[in-house]
Amino acid sequence: MRLSADRILQRLRKADGSAQASFERRITVGQFLDTYGIILALVLMVIALTILQPKYFLSVENLTNVARQTSVNALLALGEFLVILTAGIDLSVGSLMALSMVSLAIAVHSGVPSVLAIGLALGLGLLGGLLNGWGLTKLRLPHAFIPTLAMLNIARGITFLISRGVPISGLPPEVRVFGSGDIPIIQRSDVPVVIPVSLVVVIVFYFAFWLFLTRTRTGRHIYAVGGNPQAALYAGINVDRVLTLVYVLCGGLAAVGGIVLAGRTNSGYPNAGTGSELDAIAAVIIGGASFFGGRGSVVGTFVGALIMGLLRNGLNLMDVSSFWQFVVIGVVIVIAAYTDVLRRRSLRV
Repeated sequence: MRLSADRILQRLRKADGSAQASFERRITVGQFLDTYGIILALVLMVIALTILQPKYFLSVENLTNVARQTSVNALLALGEFLVILTAGIDLSVGSLMALSMVSLAIAVHSGVPSVLAIGLALGLGLLGGLLNGWGLTKLRLPHAFIPTLAMLNIARGITFLISRGVPISGLPPEVRVFGSGDIPIIQRSDVPVVIPVSLVVVIVFYFAFWLFLTRTRTGRHIYAVGGNPQAALYAGINVDRVLTLVYVLCGGLAAVGGIVLAGRTNSGYPNAGTGSELDAIAAVIIGGASFFGGRGSVVGTFVGALIMGLLRNGLNLMDVSSFWQFVVIGVVIVIAAYTDVLRRRSLRV
C-alpha cells in the first residue's frame, strides 16, 4: 500500500512538472509575441511586398513617398495612443487637424507672420483637446466617446464656416518645408537619396514622447490610470488632471499633423482629415495597444503606423481598388485584435 502511494506521489510530481513546463512555454510565447510580434509582422509585410512588387516597392522614390504619406497618420496615432493608454478614445483628431491647417492658411493669407500662424494652429489643437478633457472630467460625461464626437462636429463645422467650404492655397516656404521639404543624404546619384522633413518631425515627437512616458512620473501615471483608475486614485494620482493632459496632448499632435499636411499639400482645405481618426486608431491597435488601457508602447504605435502606410502603398502598387483597400485594412485590424486576445490567453493559462 505504501509503494502504491509513493508511485502516486511520483506521478503527481511528474504531472505537476509537465504542467509547469507547459506554462513556462506559454509564457515564453506570450512574451515573444508581446515584444517582437509587431516587428515580425512588419518584416513579413516588407518581404511580401518586395516579392510582389520587386521593381517598385524598394525604390528610393517609393520609400520616400511612403515616409511622407505615413507622417500625418503617425502623428495622429501618437496622440490617439496617449488617449487609448487611459482606456479612452478621441474621435475629433481629424477635425482638429483640419481646423488647425485651415486656420494656418487663413492666418498667413491675412498677413500674419508664419511663426504666429503656426502658433495659432497649435493653440487651436490644444484648446480642442482641453475642451475634450474638460467634457470628460468636469462635465462628467459617461465616456470619452461623447465629448470627442461632439468636438468632431464642432471643429468640422467651424472649419467649413471660416473657410466657406473652399480650399485656401499658397503657403510660404517656411510652412511648406514641414510637409514637402527634404534633407539630402546622397546627391551624387541619378536618384538622390533624401529624408523627408516630415519624417524627421515624426521621429523627434516619437522620441520625445517615448522619454516622457518611460522616464517621467507623469508618464508612469498615465499607464497607472489606464491600468486601474481606481487604484491610481487611491495611490494619490490626480486622475482628472492626467486625463485632461492626454486629451490636450492628443489635440496638440493633431494640430502638428495639420501643419505637416498643410505643408505637403500647400493648402488648407476643410475636408482634410475626414476619417483620419479611424486610421490613427487602427495604427494604435495594430501596434499592440489595448482598448482596455494601460498597455502599449510608442515604438509599437510607430510600427503600427508604418504597417498601415506600407499596406496602403502596396495595395496601390498592385492596383487594388480603394474599396477593397477598406476591406483589407478591416481584416488586418481584426487579426491584430485577435492576436492580442491570443497573447492574453497565453499569459493567463
